[in-house]
Amino acid sequence: MSEPGAIRYPFADPPEEGTAIEVAEGILWMRLPLPMKLDHVNVYALDEGDSWTIVDTGVSSRRARALWERILAGPLGGKPVSRVIVTHHHPDHVGLAGWFREKGAEIWASRTAYLMARMLVLDTQEVWPEETRAFYRGAGMAEDMVARRLAERPFNFSDVVWPLPLGFRRMIEGLVVEIGGRSWDVRMGAGHAPEHVTLWARDAPLVLGGDQLLASISPNLGVYPTEPEADPVADWIAACRRLAAFATEDQLVLPGHKMPFRGLPARLSHLEDNHHGALERLVGHLVDPKTAGECFAPLFKREIGAGEYGLALVEAYAHCLHLWHLGRVSRERRGEAWVFHAVGAGG
Repeated sequence: MSEPGAIRYPFADPPEEGTAIEVAEGILWMRLPLPMKLDHVNVYALDEGDSWTIVDTGVSSRRARALWERILAGPLGGKPVSRVIVTHHHPDHVGLAGWFREKGAEIWASRTAYLMARMLVLDTQEVWPEETRAFYRGAGMAEDMVARRLAERPFNFSDVVWPLPLGFRRMIEGLVVEIGGRSWDVRMGAGHAPEHVTLWARDAPLVLGGDQLLASISPNLGVYPTEPEADPVADWIAACRRLAAFATEDQLVLPGHKMPFRGLPARLSHLEDNHHGALERLVGHLVDPKTAGECFAPLFKREIGAGEYGLALVEAYAHCLHLWHLGRVSRERRGEAWVFHAVGAGG
């Protein structure tokens, strides 16, 4: 028997490609591939009787669309998708929402998630805008990484997100939604993405957590050119505390990545504690002035490869900016880069 507070994983293995696992009555769990180090995203289908509601979609690619066609004909039994719920605006979650809309499904999302996704899909760039270059240099991106990126076409949302329609159905904090024969409370997360939808079943210990509630990895908390002085770490910590009031030991959490789990109260506490620990290590590191790009070691405690560099940089920058917003570090320009320095430190 598991100790109280321990993370428990009720499923030994994830579903194989093109298959589904029933995780609760009328709820199917499927996985779609991603072209990155985190190589999958979890999606869920909730049985509406004559149709399905799906939660998140994966990215838009020929492979993903073909896989969805297999899933629709196979595990979903040929019934149509009548509604897509998008937990947040990132491409691996919203990528095929527009494709399903063209097949007749409604799109439900928070206003911030939908408008950010639609804005980014429409903002296709063939070369790096000067504003974006200045942002990454300000974050302390290594010069070799700057040169490598400037030599390549920028990543665009439109590369992996199907065009989104003008209209959608808005989800707000406190809304009660009927999905798959159950009533679900909408509760908003934050930090990893603004107005991140999580869904909490009223009649069963079930939570659809998206990327807000992950068991074995921490979601990326990044600052981006769209809001260059944001404080997602503060948003994240506040969300962990807010959602902890609704967490129970027996809830089965269905996350956006990795494995479904139980033990949400302890996990929310761990997620917050992990960032407090990282911030204390970072303050010690900033006794000597450094850019965010020079702060990987205390935050991640491992080597960061080229494939992870971009996410690591925006997360390091977010933690430095959080300390700056708190007044625990100062910052000044060193060339184009911001340099952060622990308040009260010499040097």
